[in-house]
Amino acid sequence: MDDKVYLQIAGKRIENFESYRVEADLYNADDAFSLELSNPESDVKAGMRCQLYVNDTIELDGIIDRVAKGYSKRGTRLSVDGRDLMGLLVDSYAEDFVTVEGKKVKDLAEMMIGKTSRHPALPFLSRIPIEYQKNFVGKGRGKKQTVSQPLIAFLETAQKISHIEQGMTVFEVLRSYAMSRGLMFWMEYTKAGPQFVFGRPVAKGNASYTLAHLESGAGNNVLAGEEVVDYSRRYSKVTVYSQGQGHQDHGLNAAAVNGKAVREDADFPFYKPFVTKLTNDSQSPALHARLLLEKQRHDGYQLHYTVQGYSQDGQNYRINELALVIDEKFGLSDYFLIFGRTFERSKDQGSVTRLKLGRPGLVA
Repeated sequence: MDDKVYLQIAGKRIENFESYRVEADLYNADDAFSLELSNPESDVKAGMRCQLYVNDTIELDGIIDRVAKGYSKRGTRLSVDGRDLMGLLVDSYAEDFVTVEGKKVKDLAEMMIGKTSRHPALPFLSRIPIEYQKNFVGKGRGKKQTVSQPLIAFLETAQKISHIEQGMTVFEVLRSYAMSRGLMFWMEYTKAGPQFVFGRPVAKGNASYTLAHLESGAGNNVLAGEEVVDYSRRYSKVTVYSQGQGHQDHGLNAAAVNGKAVREDADFPFYKPFVTKLTNDSQSPALHARLLLEKQRHDGYQLHYTVQGYSQDGQNYRINELALVIDEKFGLSDYFLIFGRTFERSKDQGSVTRLKLGRPGLVA
């Protein structure tokens, strides 16, 4: 059965596409989409809110950034580009340049996203739920969740030193605060719609999908595959310094305001150090260093697959889900995390999904 795709704008449905590309990525702040429309059923304008559905399931809720109309001897064309609602946080700048001393992640998120803002709230965001994950191990179906008590404590602990500075976007503020607690900040979609998430990607559990490439060809569903090993963004050692000068409880005690954490990658073949600094409290470096090292290891090994269609066994392909990869060409039979997914359609290739996968548990 063919996958059904439509765009909802101002209560009207658009289904006639020449081509499109719809992205989702855990490590990309704002997911983008681009559409080539044929005889659009409604007037499409930049700045309009829109929702994109795949098989009657919402896969993107966003705003149209750009509309281009053109014509040639071949006829007229309408090109539409936009991003999901995370794009608002990426584009919008903070207006309160204050210390956020004493604020938990939840307090800061609600202040910046507009739920408790003194300024006019950013549009469309106040009703989007925010999930503060307490299960940082996985969400395996039917399995008991494992809770990491130290990480819950960090999530619920107020940060002592951090400032919102001029020129910082809302997303930069929230991301830096989350990273200081060893967390990520992203937007994902459930059947109920979009939600913001402070947490970590799935690390274990049952696979939602199977990607197979066997030499015999039996049961194969992969059209193309690529294995990428890249050491350019990996390091043998990560050092994070914290310099949170000025907190009233610390006085002149430098040891209380300055922190340092070191994490080493035993699998890296030679010495290559990475050093960075935080302006947060002394609790932050250890979690931040761990997240950086795991992110670097994630960047160093990836799998890219192209499959036909947008779903498997009635479930759309989604990020932050596990897939069982059986690939005899690469010698793989293991579970991997889907961190990137792009739905594409063109005249040449039809409907395909491009998936990016990494080893689970690296940013976990």
